[in-house]
Amino acid sequence: MTTTATQTLTIDGRAVSIAQDRNLLEAIRRSGIDLPTFCYHSELSVYGACRLCVVEVEGRGVQASCSITPEPGMVVRTATPQLRKLRKTTLELLLANHDGHCTTCDKAARCRLEDLSRRLGVDRVRFQRTAAPKPADRSSPAVHREMGKCILCGDCVRVCSEVQGVGALDFAFRGSDTVVQPAFGRGLGDADCVHCGQCSRVCPTGALVPASDVEAAWEAFGDPQRTVVVQIAPAVRVALAETLDLPAGGDAFGILCAALRRLGADAVYDTGFTADLTIVEEANEFVKRVQGSGPLPMFTSCCPSWVAYAEKFQPDLLPNLSTCKSPQQMFGALARKLLPAHHGCDPKDLTVISVMPCTAKKFEATRPEFSTDGRRDVDLVLTTQEIGRLIAGSGLDLKTVTPEQPDLPFGMKTGAGILFGNSGGVTEAVLRYAAAVLGDGRLKHHEFTEVRGPEGTRIASVDVGGQTLHVAVVSGLANAKRLLAEVKAGRVKADLIEVMACPGGCVGGAGQPVDHVGTARACRAAGIFAADRAEVMRNSAENPAVGELYREHLEKPNSHQAHDLLHTHYHPRRRLGDLDLLLTTGEQRDRLLVQACLGTSCHLRGGQPMVHALVAAVEARGLHDRVDVRATFCLERCGEGPNVRVGERVVSSATVETVLAAIDEALVQA
Repeated sequence: MTTTATQTLTIDGRAVSIAQDRNLLEAIRRSGIDLPTFCYHSELSVYGACRLCVVEVEGRGVQASCSITPEPGMVVRTATPQLRKLRKTTLELLLANHDGHCTTCDKAARCRLEDLSRRLGVDRVRFQRTAAPKPADRSSPAVHREMGKCILCGDCVRVCSEVQGVGALDFAFRGSDTVVQPAFGRGLGDADCVHCGQCSRVCPTGALVPASDVEAAWEAFGDPQRTVVVQIAPAVRVALAETLDLPAGGDAFGILCAALRRLGADAVYDTGFTADLTIVEEANEFVKRVQGSGPLPMFTSCCPSWVAYAEKFQPDLLPNLSTCKSPQQMFGALARKLLPAHHGCDPKDLTVISVMPCTAKKFEATRPEFSTDGRRDVDLVLTTQEIGRLIAGSGLDLKTVTPEQPDLPFGMKTGAGILFGNSGGVTEAVLRYAAAVLGDGRLKHHEFTEVRGPEGTRIASVDVGGQTLHVAVVSGLANAKRLLAEVKAGRVKADLIEVMACPGGCVGGAGQPVDHVGTARACRAAGIFAADRAEVMRNSAENPAVGELYREHLEKPNSHQAHDLLHTHYHPRRRLGDLDLLLTTGEQRDRLLVQACLGTSCHLRGGQPMVHALVAAVEARGLHDRVDVRATFCLERCGEGPNVRVGERVVSSATVETVLAAIDEALVQA
């Protein structure tokens, strides 16, 4: 029989039981010691790059605690003089090449480097700067990069690859020249980025931060000629309290409504209203598809990062996406059409501001599809972090503010609309609506717990009105990629699939307050469920303001008027701009240009080996002085790859033989 002694290890003189910890670091933190790290996140792979979590293990010397397994009888020390000296030296080396503009940094007071330097007593830096200054990257509307503040922890690289399956960032070069950047040194706005901002969420410094619209918001609030209306997303209400150092999950919606009016907003609305509207439109679209009018499974389209991912990496699935705009953009379209008359202002003087938990909403607002008469439907998007800074800059003490209600008509929402803040919330709201429409018509407040939970992928079969609906809920785009492979292979049956890019859904959005501990997301999710239960109306079909909107302006769900205002379309997006790579050599003048797509879709269809074989064939036939073969990244025919443009002609489903035939024909005509 195993004795109790063999099931414990000793940490700083105290016996600690061995549990299901992945590594020694987790055991140390479970014992009540916050061992410092930069590169460790429980949701990511173990990397061991920062070396701050080093400990002394008896008989083994200094070890990185994140990369060794706790063993019975192990004796560990976490704060010896040698360890403190090692950690301080590591921090000094990082600070030596760090752009230390701390007072103006977007992560001031929330920077892990600043926090650990203070905790570990770093009061001077003994080393000289060796790195040259690096330019800032402002090419993305969602995330800004300050590589002079990068400490090469690799957190952004791993979250983009492991959690999102995108790989828009990676390490380049070696030694002291090592940097983190998109492919070919392009800006983040020109890369494969889907704008989810999860890289900024895990970045411990100010190297990656959400793009800021705070100053533009101040300008809008301060302009007496403007009528400023603000919409607040559901997930913001359960996270704003964290900006006040209050527990996560508390409902601060009423306080935020009051604060925004104090800042200068003429009206404050609830995005939960257009979430209810989305459910009505999306559920009716889903019913029509089930009846044979469109492809299944149908995917939700509320998450702009998921839409961008589909456009760039899964273009063959675009017909399966719901054509509904997101709640943010439905609100923007309605605001442009109805609010100028409602507020008695000139349409050009109406400013629409969104408060969102998400950086991708900034990108979504810039899409050309979402504009009216050449002007964006949503002028500015502020994250929860930004609205917290805006309120702090005003000097307003939220603890003294009396909560207020949103304005009507777009302030009325149901609990189903609030559920949009959690992964699975859209699906549950659809199921509640479908239970009323497909069932006996009674609006029951049933909770579909089958689609709830912290797991990244959830698959369920739900009985609704005597019909079985197969649904799947997924958060994190890497999980989505795996699920899509199963669906395409026929191993998973689903009629409706909800995809959210951020783990846990919008409550885990990159615009939410920074959470170094990692417990806030679960608290926010619990807050969303509590807010839903607190509502009298919990089914989108109950919202009387939505019904009135249809009667007065939209006629009925999925009508022609509704489609014009509330629906949109998506298309494959060119990746990495118009970047070309020369594959053949020689004088380029008067040569036939052959461009071979090496984008993801063509690559998966064998484009890369085909291009290599094509280059070899061109060389073997002695055509290298007449043909210029280049690689490009999209010819906008993703479902027909591999694609090769020969002169002005595009050869789809290309083989070496068909491309050579096209080359011969073009050379003869020349």
